[in-house]
Amino acid sequence: MAQPKKLQPLSDAQLEIMRVVWPREEITVSEVWQAIASKRPVARNTVLTVMDRLVKRGWLSKRCVGNTDLYHAAVSERATVGDVVRRFVDTVFGGSAESLVMALLDGRGVSREEAKRIRKRIDEASAESH
Repeated sequence: MAQPKKLQPLSDAQLEIMRVVWPREEITVSEVWQAIASKRPVARNTVLTVMDRLVKRGWLSKRCVGNTDLYHAAVSERATVGDVVRRFVDTVFGGSAESLVMALLDGRGVSREEAKRIRKRIDEASAESH
């Protein structure tokens, strides 16, 4: 899969579509439209237009089977989220992951279970860097 760093960042509407596409191997425009329309009003043609733009920009790939276009993610969700977080930390927190975590803790807090998972991941990351 392509790396998102080489691609234009996703708009909110594009990200909404990608969130529908990522869990599926392949999906049609109608299936994406139905998933989004179940949450908010949106025209099917709008979804089609955005998906075609995502293909042109390298975020989605498509193949035709009969009269049906099947779309799949050309960039993984994990790679995309990692890139978005890196850019966010660099832009908003001057590159400081610590500042991001402190803002999260001060502004939202974390549950006991979230804290446990975060501690585990920090321990794993520390072990990997040694």
